[in-house]
Amino acid sequence: MTDSGTGQGDPHGAPADTLGNDLAELVRRSEHGDEAAFAALYDATSSKVYGLAVRVTRSPELAAEVVQEVYLMAWEQAARFTPSRGTVLGWLCTMAHRRAVDRVRQVVRERDREQTYENRRTASPSDHTWQEVEQTMDVQEVRAGLSTLTPLQREAVALAYYKGCTYQEVALHLEIPVGTAKARIRDGLKNLKAALGGQL
Repeated sequence: MTDSGTGQGDPHGAPADTLGNDLAELVRRSEHGDEAAFAALYDATSSKVYGLAVRVTRSPELAAEVVQEVYLMAWEQAARFTPSRGTVLGWLCTMAHRRAVDRVRQVVRERDREQTYENRRTASPSDHTWQEVEQTMDVQEVRAGLSTLTPLQREAVALAYYKGCTYQEVALHLEIPVGTAKARIRDGLKNLKAALGGQL
């Protein structure tokens, strides 16, 4: 397979310009729906396109996806190829580079979102209000306020406040769903704030 953009011949000795013309003809025929011509174009160029995609993505799996996308675009956009503006291989590799960069950016964004979600999920969900309670309210007042909560709220809030348990730990201790634990703590904190005269 020759790299018609380098001016080098292929292993069989065919001049690069001849191969370039052959590839351009395959694109022209593909434009008119010639599947055999498109298959020949793929066979003649896909290794180069794949190699470029691997270098950019550093992932065989992502590179394979890029190659698939590039040849789909080439089939759909064959009419846009203009021989006077460059070689077929250059056209395909330009599309491959753009798609590979897009895929890398997409993967990075997805990883960032997943990491952000994981950080939020695993970080201690203790409400900063507890620190404010400790700094501004007397422990006795807090205990008195806890007595105004429902038993379920008091139990959940006490675990979070006195033992510093996370939502997950409260849920595990009380054998309830995490969402229920969050609701009890949230509602309990709201009621505690009201009981303490809105001082939290």
